[in-house]
Amino acid sequence: MTETPNPNIVDTDTLTGEMRPIRRAVLALGSNLGERMASLQGAVNALADTPDVWITAVSPVYETDPVDSPPEAKTYLNAVVLIDTTLAASRLMDRALAIEDAFDRERGEVQNAPRTLDVDLIVVGDRRSDEPSLRLPHPRAAERAFVLRPWFDLEPEAEFPDRGPIADLLERTDQSGLKLRDDLVLEIQ
Repeated sequence: MTETPNPNIVDTDTLTGEMRPIRRAVLALGSNLGERMASLQGAVNALADTPDVWITAVSPVYETDPVDSPPEAKTYLNAVVLIDTTLAASRLMDRALAIEDAFDRERGEVQNAPRTLDVDLIVVGDRRSDEPSLRLPHPRAAERAFVLRPWFDLEPEAEFPDRGPIADLLERTDQSGLKLRDDLVLEIQ
């Protein structure tokens, strides 16, 4: 899943003629404030409208207990989106932050505080980054059932870079706080 980009599969920038490899990326969506489902669907729509981003799959929606959150935090709706993109990881991160901002995401000093929308880059090709503004692969995703379970639903054979098969990682996580919401379906438009 997170293979090195194939140099034989490229997209040509129509303005510059620059050849850019297509990379697979995994993004996790979450919301526990406001119209949670509308926020998730809005994020999927915004990603679909992003130039040089092609959504290839959207997971089922899960309702999940908050993890490492303040006591007043309510349950989340979570999903995973798989995309192919020619965007650089930093540009994809900028887009994720812009989508969050469009849904009035407030960033405060409290870690894992309730939020209208969270759009996390989990994996972008084989890109590695330890910059404060871009950490790839996502440093905690391999331990989070609310990321691994929906990703597993889409790609049961996927590997988390440097950590192993997501199936094995999922087995080691506490899944008791996850509930599949068959009544909620995200659409690719």
